[in-house]
Amino acid sequence: MNAAAQSKSICLCVTGGIASYKAAHLTSRLTQAGIQVHVAMTPAATDFVGASTFLALSGNPVHSSVGATTEAPYGAHIHLATHCDVLAVVPATANFLAKAAHGLADCIASATYSAFDGDVFLAPAMNSSMWSNPATQRNLQQLADDGCQILAPEEGWLSCRQQGTGRLQSISDILSTLLHCCNP
Repeated sequence: MNAAAQSKSICLCVTGGIASYKAAHLTSRLTQAGIQVHVAMTPAATDFVGASTFLALSGNPVHSSVGATTEAPYGAHIHLATHCDVLAVVPATANFLAKAAHGLADCIASATYSAFDGDVFLAPAMNSSMWSNPATQRNLQQLADDGCQILAPEEGWLSCRQQGTGRLQSISDILSTLLHCCNP
């Protein structure tokens, strides 16, 4: 393991899409690479994968509420935003993208994003109609203009039983991008 990588930490925001199960694999791979991973899960994300999975894979408490103050007396979102070097949202749902683009901060992921001052990576995953929706594209453009790095989805088989663009970028590619950011 690279000593420089050990000093880096990533806040991984997991939002409520079917691709959230792939974020567990990403967490494992990042941890194996020596990155400290701190997971923030939206309530919708827990419909797809449990917090205990991320706790086991990261070795760190999982945050699911802005108001939870057990670990961070000033709010989990502020704690994560000030103690992590990089923020990655995997998967970034259309809902999250809309919130972030418009400054809404009503869940742990959007509040942490709003408070974070550093490199932000968004890995969208959604149905191809949602991906191509003009509002989603406007939100993505706004977020790119704001300095976020968009890890564009791939074309392929989607959970809606269709082929199209919207499949989460491969975990290997996301991992490579995040490791490059943590080890310039």
